[in-house]
Amino acid sequence: MNIKKHIPNFITLLNLFSGCVAIVFAVYGNFVVATLFVFIGIFFDFFDGLIARKLNVQSPLGIQLDSLADLVTSGVVPGVIMFKLISLTVDAPDFASYNENWNSVFHWQGFKLSILPLIGFLIPLASAYRLAKFNLDEDQQTYFKGLPVPANTILILSLPMILEFQNNDIMNSIIINKWFLIGVTLLSCYLLNSNIKLFALKFKDWSFKTNAIRYIFLIISVVALIVLQFAALPVIIILYILLSLSDQKQIN
Repeated sequence: MNIKKHIPNFITLLNLFSGCVAIVFAVYGNFVVATLFVFIGIFFDFFDGLIARKLNVQSPLGIQLDSLADLVTSGVVPGVIMFKLISLTVDAPDFASYNENWNSVFHWQGFKLSILPLIGFLIPLASAYRLAKFNLDEDQQTYFKGLPVPANTILILSLPMILEFQNNDIMNSIIINKWFLIGVTLLSCYLLNSNIKLFALKFKDWSFKTNAIRYIFLIISVVALIVLQFAALPVIIILYILLSLSDQKQIN
């Protein structure tokens, strides 16, 4: 039995396990711990492919398993969190206080479920579609076509982290707005499956000329994180897209 070839798959399963744990905390409204486990999962997601290449044990099974794990950690978890955030905007975070109006449509043995927060589950649907396309696309080796699923996850998770740690009334009022959250959901679904070419953070060499766009992105991102803290995360995602759009001819 060749144990070496199973090491990357084991790391991928740790990503999946982290995503499962994150779902539990997200369902109970503990977004901080859920986010922590998502980032642990993304950490494992980064290293499973790296170790597979180092050990020269890449396999079709590993590719499929990686996408399945990503769908949970970077697809289902942000969908659940968006569901919970939109639920907050309709004053029913615990399903116990829905108003009797068009928004309360599902009734079963005393359980009431609003239709509006279900829009958040468009995120795992769009993520699944993006991951399936990625597995079939042989062009995305040095760049991404559409926003990578982990990057979209960071965008969504930044919202509850801003609420939790920034304590800014203006930002809070923007985030706890159902139309803003629905807009972010729809925008993220579009970006995931768009044909926009986005540069990958893969350095062929360390020269500034070849990697100018990457160095600029990393420097601005570090400064933004220091100054804006969690509020920097959506700014960084927007910066990533804008820099990529500004230099489409150089992305290959």
